[in-house]
Amino acid sequence: MPAGNLRKLKMAILYGADAVYLGTPDMSLRTKSQFSLQDVIEGVEFCHKHGKRAYLTLNLFSHNKDVPKLEEYIDTVRKVKPDGLIIADPGVFQFVKERAPELSLHISTQSNVSSWLSVKFWQSMGADLCVLAREVSFSELKEIREKCPDIMLEAFVHGAMCMTYSGRCLLSNFMAERGANQGNCANSCRWNYKLKMRMKDGTVQALELDENNINMFEFLLEEGCRPGELMPIEEDDRGSYILNSKDLCIMPKLDEYLKIGVDSLKVEGRGKSEYYVAIVARAYRLAIDDYYKDPDSWNPKPYMRELEAVGNRGYTLAFHDGRLTNYAHDYEHTASLAQWEYAGVVTKVTKDAFEVEIKNKLVAGEVLEFISPTNRNTVLLRAYDYEDTKNGKKLEIVQGGTKTIVRFPFALFEHEDVNELQEKFPIYSVVRKERPLTEEQWNRVKFDKIAQNLEIKKKYDDASYDKQRDKLAKSIAEDLSERRFKTNRVGIQGCCGKGCNGCMIFWQDETYARAREILLKRKQGEQLSKAEAQELRLAVIGEL
Repeated sequence: MPAGNLRKLKMAILYGADAVYLGTPDMSLRTKSQFSLQDVIEGVEFCHKHGKRAYLTLNLFSHNKDVPKLEEYIDTVRKVKPDGLIIADPGVFQFVKERAPELSLHISTQSNVSSWLSVKFWQSMGADLCVLAREVSFSELKEIREKCPDIMLEAFVHGAMCMTYSGRCLLSNFMAERGANQGNCANSCRWNYKLKMRMKDGTVQALELDENNINMFEFLLEEGCRPGELMPIEEDDRGSYILNSKDLCIMPKLDEYLKIGVDSLKVEGRGKSEYYVAIVARAYRLAIDDYYKDPDSWNPKPYMRELEAVGNRGYTLAFHDGRLTNYAHDYEHTASLAQWEYAGVVTKVTKDAFEVEIKNKLVAGEVLEFISPTNRNTVLLRAYDYEDTKNGKKLEIVQGGTKTIVRFPFALFEHEDVNELQEKFPIYSVVRKERPLTEEQWNRVKFDKIAQNLEIKKKYDDASYDKQRDKLAKSIAEDLSERRFKTNRVGIQGCCGKGCNGCMIFWQDETYARAREILLKRKQGEQLSKAEAQELRLAVIGEL
């Protein structure tokens, strides 16, 4: 898992990562990394204390100015014995090999290792592990594994994709004077581009297309060395995200990777949130463990539902089948979306309460889901007010970003065992809540899901895809700002029917008597399934 700072590192380990990768901003490809050299040492020690591994990123493309820093860096980190140094630059590789021969050397994805020939080369140079390029297909990965059995292989399984060859991009330099290969990419590929035309008088104007003139134009691209080969390009009046890749997610094919014996599965995202780190680590941890327990019955769907709770640009298998399809890019929309969001993180566990730092706005009646790093069962709590730990004041609204600490007494969790709560939800446990989305965003979520399923099925001509794309385009054009939740689990009136702790409607209203009878037969803390809750909710609506 990625670690952008010390707290993210600890959360990744607690939520199931076997290893983390981290680095200082000046010596790795993340200038926004929040690790000092001292933090790196503390992070490595934390990993080792928990029986996990720590890999240090030293994957910059070095300039002369960077060379004097290498000596101090290597002499400092070698004292804590990191489990590997991830390197891209051959000169840096040779320097570390000579300066600290005891350190394990890993080859970064920035080296674009895409064949068994390259793997064998780095193995002969002394590398212990190769992080393969994202462009390697599964069939190629399988062949590399067969031809290179004596070196560890690491493959990316999740996270943002680059629109060029594993980060070999100059677009950011040109557009924003920020070097992608120096760890400061501006993500120019995510920007919205519009077509302009230059008039004969030198003025530049937008070309407004409407129903009266759209059929008068066809836009063609001609490459200098191929005169006469005209390639059509398309754009509508909203602009285009023609370089905007969706996020990689190999979860639907994870069992294939485990079958062939890939040594390490890598997740991108040192710049992503604590919530991302925790939930993604947890999802892959559960998926991997469940596969090894019962490989024949393994199904990716429950773990995909977890990954869909994390902000994403839509998921794609990317180069898994050897080439990209139109499903790998999102031309309509670039925002990262999810139906859930980070509500808070447990900062303290007392004898009678959780203390939670609030990350996003909470209102009276919110249903909060506590995600355990040690147990697959989550706990739902419906809160009608929030106690500020600073002054004991009860609040109906808590604003996000204010670092407000809210106290949740264990007495609110009337259907849970207090000892189990304290055990299952230690410090750094995350809390999430449903997020309201606009109609445009809901259409984007549905469109992404349709595209992902079609990509998995290798079905490239489907009416549902075109229909949902048109629906998304229409909602973008309408630009409606009203937001709604998927369920009515917010506010003091609605109820989802799942029997959340503290839900007065569920536990007191006679219309939910049947649901309460079902829950009484369940073990402590076990909730109604999604299907059961939906059935009961429809029954309640019918009675009303």
